[in-house]
Amino acid sequence: MEEGILMESSQLIAIISRLDAMIKNENQEIQTRRFEKDGKEKGIVSFDPETQTFVLEELPDKQKFEFDNIDLAAIEVYDLLND
Repeated sequence: MEEGILMESSQLIAIISRLDAMIKNENQEIQTRRFEKDGKEKGIVSFDPETQTFVLEELPDKQKFEFDNIDLAAIEVYDLLND
């Protein structure tokens, strides 16, 4: 790597760590995280510990997508933030 060039930290790792924190939360309530880009809210992710599923609500069109896999949920959030 050339000196002076800094590698940007992975946006995908940051997304996965936020989703993973929802899974590891001890209480059995639905967890919610908001995802923004440039100060604009792009989506809301909810995790239901009872069903072990993530629901991504894309804003502003309010489309909802359900995932039972953290990787698929993270990729969809990543795509939403980089659209």
